[in-house]
Amino acid sequence: MAGKSRLSEWLRRRSAGSDSDPGSAPALAREELIQSAAAAGFPVAPAAHPSGYGCSCDRVGCPTPGMHPVSFAWHTQATTDPQKIDHWLSTQPLANFISATGASHDVLDVPADAGAIALDLLAAGDAEAGPVAAYGDDRLLFFTATRGTPVDEDEWWPCELDCHPETVDEHPGLRWHCRASYVLLPPAKLPTGGAVTWLPDRGPDRPLPDPLPLLEVLMDACAQVEYVPETVGWRL
Repeated sequence: MAGKSRLSEWLRRRSAGSDSDPGSAPALAREELIQSAAAAGFPVAPAAHPSGYGCSCDRVGCPTPGMHPVSFAWHTQATTDPQKIDHWLSTQPLANFISATGASHDVLDVPADAGAIALDLLAAGDAEAGPVAAYGDDRLLFFTATRGTPVDEDEWWPCELDCHPETVDEHPGLRWHCRASYVLLPPAKLPTGGAVTWLPDRGPDRPLPDPLPLLEVLMDACAQVEYVPETVGWRL
């Protein structure tokens, strides 16, 4: 896939320019990855995980195996409390984890090839990208500051890019995960056999950038690739 090759190229260049090879470092334990995300202020909650050819949930023919929260109350359940998270980690050792967006952070979610272009544009402009995670080989997740949750609901402005769990398929290009949405966190396992992983040196400890300047860069990057519906992919 074009996205995979372009992202792989970006990762090779990033590794070549570093004093250490990020691929040679031992992977952080699942517990460390989830707790580090929570320590950065990302509210987390347990999610289902792939099980065989299906999902660990009890829904027959689950349409999103291993990619949805365990509880329907995930939005209020999500927390940064380390003790609560430790309990989930120990009692649900195979669970993926999601982070609820729209409270302390948002996520701008783009196809991998557009994301790789954006990373190059940001580097060339000496701009901050913030935390960035790879969603398998297909997409990149750019974590940003949130548009906020004002006391007066009328002050909150919607965007046509706003993406909710039930509308993901309607946004094959750029998605804005804000209120009432979530993303899977590293090291979540995907039903395709891939995983969600932080890009080298772009973990949750990085400052969250303003979403609006980053949105402009991502839109420019998306404009440089062409969506091909019949192959469900993107190409330059």
